[in-house]
Formats: sequence, structure tokens, C-alpha cells
Amino acid sequence: MLQSKLKNLEIPEKAKSALRFLIADPGDKNQHTLLRKFWRGFIYCLLFLPFYFWAVNVNFLYLFGDLPGIKQLENPEVLSSSELYTSDGVIIGKYFKENRTPVNFEAISPNVINALIATEDRRFYNHSGIDLQAMISVVWYTIKGDNRGGSTITQQLVKNLYKTRRTESKGVFGNIPLLNILIFKTKEWITAVKLEKTFTKKEILTLYLNTVDFGSNAFGIKTAAQTFFGTTPDKLTVEQAAVLVGLLKAPTYYSPRFNPEQSLQRRNTVLKLMTEEGHIKPAEYAKLKSIPLVLDYSVQKQYDGAGTYFRGILNNYLNKWCKENGYDLYTDGLKVYTTIDSKMQEYAEESVAEQMAKLQKKFYKHWEGRKPWVDERGREIPGFIESIMERTDYYRYLQKKYKNNIDSINKEINRPRKMRVFSWEGDIDTTMSPMDSLEYYKYFLHTGFMAMNPHNGQIKAWVGGINYRYFQYDHVSQSKRQPGSTFKPFVYAAAIENGYSPCDRLVDKPITVVYEEDGEQKTWSPQNADWVFSYDTLTLRRAMAKSVNSITARLTELITPRKVVDYAKKMGINSKLEVVPSIGLGSSDVSVLELVGAYSAFVNKGIWTQPIFITRIEDRHGNIIREFIPLRKKALNEETAFLMLTMLKAGLEEPGGTSQALFQYDLFKKNELGGKTGTSSNHSDGWFVGVSKDLVGGAWVGGEHRSIHFRTGQLGEGAKTALPIFGRFMEKVYSDKSLDIKMGYFPKPGVKITKQYYCPTIIKPKYDTLDTLNSFELKKIEISTEPKEIEAPKILQ
Repeated sequence: MLQSKLKNLEIPEKAKSALRFLIADPGDKNQHTLLRKFWRGFIYCLLFLPFYFWAVNVNFLYLFGDLPGIKQLENPEVLSSSELYTSDGVIIGKYFKENRTPVNFEAISPNVINALIATEDRRFYNHSGIDLQAMISVVWYTIKGDNRGGSTITQQLVKNLYKTRRTESKGVFGNIPLLNILIFKTKEWITAVKLEKTFTKKEILTLYLNTVDFGSNAFGIKTAAQTFFGTTPDKLTVEQAAVLVGLLKAPTYYSPRFNPEQSLQRRNTVLKLMTEEGHIKPAEYAKLKSIPLVLDYSVQKQYDGAGTYFRGILNNYLNKWCKENGYDLYTDGLKVYTTIDSKMQEYAEESVAEQMAKLQKKFYKHWEGRKPWVDERGREIPGFIESIMERTDYYRYLQKKYKNNIDSINKEINRPRKMRVFSWEGDIDTTMSPMDSLEYYKYFLHTGFMAMNPHNGQIKAWVGGINYRYFQYDHVSQSKRQPGSTFKPFVYAAAIENGYSPCDRLVDKPITVVYEEDGEQKTWSPQNADWVFSYDTLTLRRAMAKSVNSITARLTELITPRKVVDYAKKMGINSKLEVVPSIGLGSSDVSVLELVGAYSAFVNKGIWTQPIFITRIEDRHGNIIREFIPLRKKALNEETAFLMLTMLKAGLEEPGGTSQALFQYDLFKKNELGGKTGTSSNHSDGWFVGVSKDLVGGAWVGGEHRSIHFRTGQLGEGAKTALPIFGRFMEKVYSDKSLDIKMGYFPKPGVKITKQYYCPTIIKPKYDTLDTLNSFELKKIEISTEPKEIEAPKILQ
């Protein structure tokens, strides 16, 4: 009877076959025998199940593989990206394998929670990790030919957190097809139940939403909200939450960025399920499903954002630190608090871009119709680009590929192909050969700029180049170039510390220094920048302000090159310095980082403070695991430091001072600044280091190679190339009233000044706005009518 009625049921044939087996015909002995065997086997299975679950749980005889232990359950390992913060709390970058930043339950919109439960696990609050009703329905839907998942949110979390199917957790039976699937599922069931006993429902939801993959390199709800909608998890609307939850089924297929139609359909399915569960009213659902997809899509990359050069250098340091201290920068969720100020960094990057774009136009015009790579006589260097190409990794790759066949290599490096190149007007899509692109990039001028607090050593802005994507070499710390006259303050500081005063005088006249090098006697006769000797008797104050080479060379000879090197080292110059007569004119290479750090001692009462870029590192829970305190040491006595500030101010106050280009910037409203320009002998390096009461900033500008430069000092000197970066930067900083950097005077010395230092040259100032130049406190002073050239102080004789 039942069998005959079964024929009339409108269900799949697979379901009918199963029911025929269970509903035996009383007259069919064979079916009764099969039925008895079925129930007997079923009872045996029921009796065997407890032993099976126990065996899987304890990994009996290592047959099933390990399950997470108590510690793993209580402290699940979530791969979290480490974050970099500025000193004012702005996140400027991440390091990650999976771009994930965990958030608390309270920081997640209820819209997300409701959408997730309605779609993935309707009985989430009613089960203990396993939903038997869902599992039975999976069997039923499978029989009907409809593949549906029955895993609870907790079970899915187990797969995300503990990787129970990975090779090291398989066990012996884990390699047997079909059986391994049953074991994997069993382990997930057992772990899900344990997880429900360990965490609250809120904690499970939070863990799940922090670990799940939303696609587009967005792991966790915080990163997903930012990536797809440019918002935070607590501000997600109902339709936005539906889009993100819809992604969980298949992040690529339902991507709103790449498959908007499928994403829209999936979103509306989620909204419908939310309506069925009572989270949305039918009228609201009808309205929401008609809303089009609106994205604010932006995939975050590890080097996106501000301070790219700074973060590149920081990356090397942090990787080394993490390795030494047992952390993984890319997975441990560290919070690294840097010294960088987000606004100052922004102003530094703007200042660099504005000046370098303007300067590049001049450079193109200056070399129009000619190649900028020239020798000491101004002649184009033959084979320059070819020789550089041969030193590239790409060329070495081609050598290996074509087995040093020159014809094949040349054909490849001269073959045009589509590429995107950098320009100051924006990236350009073009067609070039590798050789052409190499030549194109060699025309660009480069720069490095850094600003720091001289009192605590904290670096506030760091711009290592013109564009990190195309030029990753950092010109703040990695690059070392000849500093030219920006090295002269070390000569004057050493002299003042050893008996001289700013008002002592020397004559600007030719000098020839005889010295010995490698057992060979040599001579050196420096020229002034303008190739003219005035034969005037100048105070040391004016000589440094005008950057007179002959007087600096004479002073270096008087105090000895060795003493100049010693004082430079005391003030933080760690690069190799040659003990030669030309040292005072900046003949040895240094970095922007070293030079700016050294000048900070002048502002900080003679105390050199190590430049630092990190204040502290916290773990993912906010515990401080390392604080960074800069090294400090006395480099100069306080009187010398104060006198050197007056010398640096002289570059603005003395007639002919090389820093007076700063007057074109709005920087002198009851404010004091000092600084020193520098230019290498062939104009390949332009420098400026400026000091204020709160900040010291330094810039370098030049070609990638020393043979690439302006032909004249009028265009290539530091006052024209590097100084404007500092001027623009300080102008922007001062105009931002939210910053704790205000105009003002240098602090008065805390010690008695025993040496004469106020000796300005009495010449009518060229500027009409003298009242704004507060440093010009012109007073009547006695000047000898018969100045005599000073000799070395007694302490040096």
C-alpha cells in the first residue's frame, strides 16, 4: 500500500529509492532481511560513535591528526597586519601577509551582525557549535539535488582559525580519500563545540568577522569596510553590510568591483533573508533592493599613503628588530608609533613636489638639445647610458638568458614596448625601449629632505625622493654626497670651542696648503665660489655668512683638519671623513640624516641628540613591548652652541649672506632663523640646512649621478635648489595654527657669554622691511681702523 502510494509522490527518484528501502513491504522477506541488517548496522554505528569521537579527539595512535589544544583555543592565532602610526595618531601604513586589523564587537554595525546570522547561521544563538537541524536539511537538499552548506558560523571560524585540514594535522587516516573528509568534519565539529564553551557568542562573531576573507586583499570586517566603501565597520549601512556578507559565499564571483551584477543579486538575496528573519520590514526591503551598488573602492597596498620613503627605511629596521626579538612584523599585529607628524609630513611632501617640479622644468630647458651627463670640461660622456645599462639586473638577466650573445641582448634592450613612466604632470602611458626609458629617467633631479625636533631627536618629516613608486632609493639616509659649504659650521664650531670668537678676523686672499698624503707631498689651493678674492679682512661671522672658501681653508689649517673631523664626529657625523685640508669645504660624503642631526646640537645647547623615528612599539593588545629613547651626548659647550647660532643667523643678517633667499618666504614675523647653504664644486650637489627654535630641516638636491648637474652655480647652487624646499616647508608649518610650531626667538643662553659675538658689518640693508628682520639690532660698535689678521690662539700654538 505504502509502496504504491510512493509512486505518486512528486519527489526526486533518489528520495523514492531511499524511502522504498526504509518502508518495507510486509510480504517481501528479502526487504525485511535488508531492513534488519540496516537497523543492526545503525545501532552498531550509534554504539561506535562515542569511541570514534573520543579517538579523534585524543588522536588515538596518531591516526587522526592533532586538534587545537586549550591554549590555542583560548588564544587563537589570527594573522594581523602591523600598523604604523604618526605621532598625532594617524595611521600611515601597514605590513601584512593578510591585510587585517581586528576590531571589537562594539565597533561593528548591528547591520553586519544581522546580515551574517540571517545568511550564514539562522539558529546561531540556539546551538552549541553544531546545528543538527541544518545538517539534516543538508542531507535532504542534497537528495533533492540542491547543494547547500550546513556549517555553522562557529564551524567556519574553526576552519579559519585552526586550519584543521593542513598537512601537519592530518594523521594516518587523513590521507585516505573519503575517510579524510569525514575525519576533517569530525574534528571541526569537536573543535566548534569546544570553541562555544570557551567563548561567548559575541566573541565568536567578533573573531569570525575579524578573520574571514572578503576578497580584494581585505581580511576582516574593518579592512573590508575601508576597501569597498571607504568607511568603518560601525558606519556600514544595511545594503553595504549585505554586500559584504554576500561576498563570503564566493569573494571573487560576488565581487562588487569585478562582478557587479552577481554582487547585486547576492546582496538582494541577503536582504531578503534579513527580511524573513525580521531584521528588515518588507517595505524597507522593497526600497533597499532597488538601490544601485555604490562603491568607494580602494585596495590598500603595503606602500600606499604618506611617508613612503620613510616607511621603506623603517621596514628594514623593523624586520631586523622583530627577528631579534621574536616577532613577525607581517602577522603579529604590532602597533608602531613613529615620530613623524602627519601634517608636517604632508607639508614636506608638498614642498618637495612644488620645488622639484619647478626645478625640473629649468633643468630641461637648461640642457635642451644636449645630454646632461658631462665630464669636468663640460663634454658629453660617451657611452654613459650604455655603461649604466650593463650594470643593471635586467642586463645581467639578459646575459644569462641569451648566453652573452651581444646581438640578442642589444635587440632586446632596444625593443620598444608599452610602459608607464613618471612625469611631474602625472604618469604617462607610452612606448619605449628599456634603453630609451633608462635615458629618460637619467634626466630627473632628485632630492632628500628631513626635519626633526632638535631637543628630543624626533624626526617629524622625511621625504627620501621624488616618487617612491619609480625611484625607491632613499636620499635621506642611504645616499651620501659631498655637503659642500654646509660642512663649514663644523670648522667654525671647532675654532670657537678652541679659542676663537665670531668677531675675530681673517683676510680673504689666496691660500696654498702643503700636506702629505700616502707619503707624497701635495699642495691644495682652493678658489672661492665666484673665483674672486676680495682681500677684505672679514669677521668669522661674515666669512661663514658669505661662505668664503679661502677663510674657511685658512681656519681649517689653523685648527688642523684632524680637529675639524673630531668635532664633526662628536656632533653625529658617522660617515668616513678624510683628514685632508679640504675637509672643511665638505669634500667627504655625508647624508642628510647625519647633517640635520648634527646641526640640532647648535639649537640644543651643544647636546647632540640621536635622530629617532619610533617612540614605542605595542603588541596587538596594546601592551608596550619597547620604548625608544634617543642617545644624547655633549658635543659642544653651551657658549659655543649659542655663538654658532649667531653665526648661522648671520647668513640672513650679514650683507651677502648666502641664506637670504629665505626672505622671499613669510617667515620673519618676530621670528629668528639661521641656516647654511652648500654646493659641491661642479654644482652636482645643492644643500641647505635651516634652524629654528623648534625645528631643524635639511635638504639635498642633485642628479642621480654626479656627472648630471646644472652647468652654472647661478642655477645649481644650494640657495637656488635646496633652500626653497626648507622655505616652503617652514611657511606651511607656521601657517598651520594647529601645530605646536610657532614663530619666535631662539632662547637666551643659560651661561655667561665670554666672547664677543655681536659684530655685524655696517652696511645699509637692502631690504625695506627692516622692522621685520628682528635679528638686525644695529648698534654703534667700535671697529678698528687698522684690522690685523688674527693668529692662532695661544692654546693652539
